[in-house]
Amino acid sequence: MGHLTEIYEENYELVFKYLMTLCRDTDVAEELTQETFYKAIHSIERFNGACKISVWLCQIARHTYYQYVDKQVKQPEFPELQTGPSIDQLLVAQEDKIQLYRCIHQLKEPYREILHLRLLGGLNFQEIGGILGKNENWARVTFYRAKVKLQEEVKRNESL
Repeated sequence: MGHLTEIYEENYELVFKYLMTLCRDTDVAEELTQETFYKAIHSIERFNGACKISVWLCQIARHTYYQYVDKQVKQPEFPELQTGPSIDQLLVAQEDKIQLYRCIHQLKEPYREILHLRLLGGLNFQEIGGILGKNENWARVTFYRAKVKLQEEVKRNESL
Protein backbone atom coordinates (compact mmCIF):
# COMPACT_ATOMS: atom_id res chain seq x y z
CA MET A 1 0.00 0.00 0.00
CA GLY A 2 3.00 2.28 0.58
CA HIS A 3 3.80 2.24 -3.15
CA LEU A 4 0.30 3.45 -4.01
CA THR A 5 0.50 6.21 -1.41
CA GLU A 6 3.78 7.36 -2.93
CA ILE A 7 2.25 7.41 -6.42
CA TYR A 8 -0.69 9.43 -5.09
CA GLU A 9 1.49 11.97 -3.29
CA GLU A 10 3.82 12.43 -6.28
CA ASN A 11 1.08 12.81 -8.88
CA TYR A 12 -1.93 14.32 -7.12
CA GLU A 13 -1.10 17.94 -7.96
CA LEU A 14 -0.36 17.20 -11.63
CA VAL A 15 -3.60 15.25 -12.10
CA PHE A 16 -5.58 17.94 -10.27
CA LYS A 17 -4.09 20.72 -12.44
CA TYR A 18 -4.75 18.69 -15.56
CA LEU A 19 -8.39 18.23 -14.60
CA MET A 20 -8.64 21.94 -13.76
CA THR A 21 -7.59 22.65 -17.34
CA LEU A 22 -10.45 20.53 -18.56
CA CYS A 23 -13.29 21.54 -16.24
CA ARG A 24 -12.21 24.89 -14.75
CA ASP A 25 -14.05 24.12 -11.52
CA THR A 26 -12.11 23.40 -8.33
CA ASP A 27 -14.79 21.23 -6.73
CA VAL A 28 -15.31 19.15 -9.86
CA ALA A 29 -11.56 18.81 -10.40
CA GLU A 30 -11.13 17.61 -6.79
CA GLU A 31 -13.88 15.05 -7.20
CA LEU A 32 -12.57 13.84 -10.56
CA THR A 33 -9.02 13.63 -9.19
CA GLN A 34 -10.22 11.32 -6.43
CA GLU A 35 -12.18 9.29 -8.98
CA THR A 36 -9.07 9.07 -11.18
CA PHE A 37 -6.94 7.63 -8.38
CA TYR A 38 -9.73 5.27 -7.41
CA LYS A 39 -9.84 3.95 -10.98
CA ALA A 40 -6.04 3.78 -11.11
CA ILE A 41 -5.88 1.67 -7.96
CA HIS A 42 -8.37 -0.78 -9.40
CA SER A 43 -6.51 -1.07 -12.70
CA ILE A 44 -2.88 -0.75 -11.54
CA GLU A 45 -2.18 -4.29 -12.76
CA ARG A 46 -2.86 -3.09 -16.33
CA PHE A 47 -0.13 -0.42 -16.11
CA ASN A 48 2.62 -1.89 -18.28
CA GLY A 49 5.24 0.82 -17.87
CA ALA A 50 5.19 1.83 -21.56
CA CYS A 51 4.80 5.45 -20.43
CA LYS A 52 5.35 7.43 -17.25
CA ILE A 53 2.83 6.77 -14.53
CA SER A 54 1.88 10.47 -14.61
CA VAL A 55 0.93 10.15 -18.29
CA TRP A 56 -1.10 7.02 -17.54
CA LEU A 57 -2.90 8.84 -14.70
CA CYS A 58 -3.66 11.82 -16.96
CA GLN A 59 -5.16 9.44 -19.52
CA ILE A 60 -7.42 7.99 -16.82
CA ALA A 61 -8.26 11.54 -15.71
CA ARG A 62 -9.19 12.54 -19.26
CA HIS A 63 -11.53 9.57 -19.64
CA THR A 64 -13.02 10.25 -16.21
CA TYR A 65 -13.65 13.86 -17.24
CA TYR A 66 -15.31 12.79 -20.51
CA GLN A 67 -17.56 10.41 -18.57
CA TYR A 68 -18.46 13.27 -16.23
CA VAL A 69 -19.31 15.57 -19.18
CA ASP A 70 -21.43 12.87 -20.81
CA LYS A 71 -23.31 12.41 -17.56
CA GLN A 72 -23.89 16.18 -17.27
CA VAL A 73 -25.23 16.38 -20.83
CA LYS A 74 -27.64 13.52 -20.17
CA GLN A 75 -28.80 15.09 -16.87
CA PRO A 76 -28.87 18.85 -17.48
CA GLU A 77 -29.66 21.27 -14.71
CA PHE A 78 -32.91 23.18 -14.82
CA PRO A 79 -31.97 26.69 -16.05
CA GLU A 80 -35.40 28.10 -15.20
CA LEU A 81 -34.59 27.66 -11.51
CA GLN A 82 -31.51 29.86 -11.78
CA THR A 83 -31.37 33.62 -11.58
CA GLY A 84 -29.44 35.57 -14.17
CA PRO A 85 -29.60 35.29 -17.96
CA SER A 86 -32.83 34.23 -19.60
CA ILE A 87 -33.37 30.72 -20.86
CA ASP A 88 -33.02 31.96 -24.45
CA GLN A 89 -29.65 33.54 -23.68
CA LEU A 90 -28.48 30.41 -21.95
CA LEU A 91 -29.54 28.25 -24.87
CA VAL A 92 -27.73 30.44 -27.42
CA ALA A 93 -24.56 30.54 -25.31
CA GLN A 94 -24.77 26.79 -24.75
CA GLU A 95 -25.27 26.15 -28.48
CA ASP A 96 -22.20 28.25 -29.31
CA LYS A 97 -20.15 26.46 -26.68
CA ILE A 98 -21.39 23.07 -27.85
CA GLN A 99 -20.56 23.96 -31.46
CA LEU A 100 -17.02 24.97 -30.48
CA TYR A 101 -16.54 21.76 -28.49
CA ARG A 102 -17.89 19.76 -31.42
CA CYS A 103 -15.31 21.39 -33.67
CA ILE A 104 -12.55 20.66 -31.15
CA HIS A 105 -13.80 17.09 -30.82
CA GLN A 106 -13.54 16.64 -34.61
CA LEU A 107 -9.82 17.32 -34.42
CA LYS A 108 -7.42 14.42 -34.19
CA GLU A 109 -5.05 13.88 -31.31
CA PRO A 110 -2.82 15.53 -30.21
CA TYR A 111 -4.51 18.70 -31.49
CA ARG A 112 -7.65 18.19 -29.44
CA GLU A 113 -5.72 17.48 -26.25
CA ILE A 114 -3.30 20.38 -26.66
CA LEU A 115 -6.19 22.84 -27.16
CA HIS A 116 -7.82 21.65 -23.95
CA LEU A 117 -4.61 21.94 -21.99
CA ARG A 118 -3.63 25.37 -23.31
CA LEU A 119 -6.95 27.18 -23.75
CA LEU A 120 -9.04 25.70 -20.99
CA GLY A 121 -6.30 24.92 -18.53
CA GLY A 122 -3.91 27.75 -19.12
CA LEU A 123 -0.92 25.44 -18.94
CA ASN A 124 2.32 26.66 -20.42
CA PHE A 125 4.03 24.85 -23.27
CA GLN A 126 6.64 23.26 -21.04
CA GLU A 127 3.92 21.73 -18.84
CA ILE A 128 1.97 20.55 -21.89
CA GLY A 129 5.09 18.96 -23.35
CA GLY A 130 5.75 17.20 -20.05
CA ILE A 131 2.22 15.81 -19.82
CA LEU A 132 2.26 14.58 -23.40
CA GLY A 133 5.81 13.24 -23.22
CA LYS A 134 7.25 15.77 -25.68
CA ASN A 135 9.34 18.93 -25.46
CA GLU A 136 8.27 22.57 -25.16
CA ASN A 137 8.98 23.41 -28.81
CA TRP A 138 6.84 20.49 -29.99
CA ALA A 139 3.99 21.77 -27.81
CA ARG A 140 4.27 25.29 -29.30
CA VAL A 141 4.27 24.10 -32.90
CA THR A 142 1.48 21.60 -32.32
CA PHE A 143 -0.65 24.22 -30.57
CA TYR A 144 -0.25 26.58 -33.52
CA ARG A 145 -1.23 23.80 -35.93
CA ALA A 146 -4.20 22.92 -33.71
CA LYS A 147 -5.45 26.51 -33.83
CA VAL A 148 -5.20 26.53 -37.62
CA LYS A 149 -7.07 23.22 -37.86
CA LEU A 150 -9.73 24.46 -35.41
CA GLN A 151 -10.29 27.60 -37.51
CA GLU A 152 -10.69 25.42 -40.60
CA GLU A 153 -13.13 23.15 -38.76
CA VAL A 154 -15.22 26.10 -37.53
CA LYS A 155 -15.41 27.57 -41.05
CA ARG A 156 -16.35 24.17 -42.46
CA ASN A 157 -19.14 23.73 -39.92
CA GLU A 158 -20.46 27.25 -40.49
CA SER A 159 -20.84 26.53 -44.19
CA LEU A 160 -22.97 23.43 -43.50
